[in-house]
Amino acid sequence: MGSFNANEEEGKIHPCDLDLDLDLMTTSNGNGYGNGHPLKIFVGYDPREDIAYEVCRYSILKRCSIPVEIHPIKQSDLRKNGLYWRQRGQLESTEFSFTRFLTPSLANYQGWAMFVDCDFLYLSDIKELAQLIDDRYAIMCVQHDYTPKETTKMDGAVQTVYPRKNWSSMVLYNCSHPKNRVLTPDVVNSQTGAFLHRFQWLEDDDIGSIPFVWNFLEGHNKVVEGDSATFPKAIHYTRGGPWFDAWKHCDFAHLWLNEKDEYLKAKTHNTPLHSL
Repeated sequence: MGSFNANEEEGKIHPCDLDLDLDLMTTSNGNGYGNGHPLKIFVGYDPREDIAYEVCRYSILKRCSIPVEIHPIKQSDLRKNGLYWRQRGQLESTEFSFTRFLTPSLANYQGWAMFVDCDFLYLSDIKELAQLIDDRYAIMCVQHDYTPKETTKMDGAVQTVYPRKNWSSMVLYNCSHPKNRVLTPDVVNSQTGAFLHRFQWLEDDDIGSIPFVWNFLEGHNKVVEGDSATFPKAIHYTRGGPWFDAWKHCDFAHLWLNEKDEYLKAKTHNTPLHSL
């Protein structure tokens, strides 16, 4: 696995707010990122992975040097607000398997916004990712070639194999792009998994590429000794993270567990981390 050492200035506070009470999914009527507004980050939320969401959020806010707004995509809220009504399929391993594609709608089809699964741990400043944004594209993501070996993942969910697997797990959406207006609630609630997860509303050249280190798949991607270009900037515990008993000893488990302990300590002491 290499000798990657994520000390990432452990224990230091970076100039973004960590509002430990922020937990409401909201939308904004302002312009999106790129016009002097915060980058909206929508994180997939599943009640059985609440701690994964909190640690993911904490890891972003602790290291960021640009204004961001982080909102959990909670299926229960979407249903209450009439934005999501499709029945859950047998192969949906999380509550955000399809709700993720509401990101452009939740951002009012304005500016750039990001979706990310909750099972990510950020090790670098999100500003570095935002600097990769290119308005030529409708979306940008890590274009993995990934075929999992396991038949189950997480807490026993069925592991599925399909083209462009994990591309949709972390996406920068150009919400203002005309082609993304296709992603209305009606479409997200009615279209197939293949249409959505393979980005079939887009042409190939509408999809920009992001370096794999921003969606570093635990158990798949590897750190190359002495090659800093392979050091993860965001670890994706796609098979299952150490918040599940079966995955307590996965690669990079210690980094997530250390981050969790730091988050819980900050929450206990109500540590203020500046203001957005």
